[in-house]
Amino acid sequence: MDKFADLEAFTAVVESGTFSAAGDRLGIAKSVVSRRISLLESRLGSRLMNRTTRRLALTDAGKHFYQRAVQILADLDDAEQSVTQETAELRGSIRLAAPLSFGLLHLSNAIADFLAEHPAIELNLDLNDRNINLVEDGFDMAVRIGELKDSTLVARRLGAVRHVNCASPGYLQQHGEPMHPDELRQHIGLQYSNVTYKQQWCYATPEGKAVYGQPQIRIRSNNGDALAAAAAAGLGIVGGPTFILGRYIKENSLKVLLKDYQRPVSGIHAVYPPGRLIPKRIQVLSDFLASRFGDQPYWDEGL
Repeated sequence: MDKFADLEAFTAVVESGTFSAAGDRLGIAKSVVSRRISLLESRLGSRLMNRTTRRLALTDAGKHFYQRAVQILADLDDAEQSVTQETAELRGSIRLAAPLSFGLLHLSNAIADFLAEHPAIELNLDLNDRNINLVEDGFDMAVRIGELKDSTLVARRLGAVRHVNCASPGYLQQHGEPMHPDELRQHIGLQYSNVTYKQQWCYATPEGKAVYGQPQIRIRSNNGDALAAAAAAGLGIVGGPTFILGRYIKENSLKVLLKDYQRPVSGIHAVYPPGRLIPKRIQVLSDFLASRFGDQPYWDEGL
């Protein structure tokens, strides 16, 4: 009876979604995975998941057991790596969550370079703008941008994010250029729906006083790339991070507005589940990303 093999089979099924996918991930037959789950449930005396022809759903007991199983396997892996030589090859799996636009534009290339340096690492990358629960969803780490609302998470700063307001030359020719945040009230705005109006349209005067200027919102979206494209098409003024808007600014599709009124600088953070050891492979990944991004990120060069 291999309890750790049972735990690996169970977590693989939860994270892969099917017995077949879990078997492929572990390199064993689907029937072996199913048998291990059945034996595990029998030993525990509790059903961990409900099976239908279309999907698997964790029971309440299964959700709690999954959280503990992930932690146990991570701690075991970290304990094994802690006694190896410093030069030993990093290995193991990483479940990483990150925002969609940042993941596509910048994180994916960094991850590709990281995996090239560490070929024994297996990565499961979830790109989504939703605020996932690291513990319940079984993630080792998440990259988050902006204010960290969950104070229970362990966090490490990876870099800085600067925000600007922009509009296309065509829009400015038709509507004029605002010179003060108050003038935004006469303009059309494009709102990122994952933040509040005050967060998106907040500025600091040269004296450091906070001022707000909210335009008439025409488009709301939870994706910054969609809003940047709409702004480049002349549909309104967009406020957003330079890691999205920078390429439009460099190609003169968008012009930076209100340069005398600074937007608050926010951070890029790696966050980890609380109450567990951070495996060496996660620490090394965080170090790699911090060196790639930093407080003077490459996407701000030339702006």
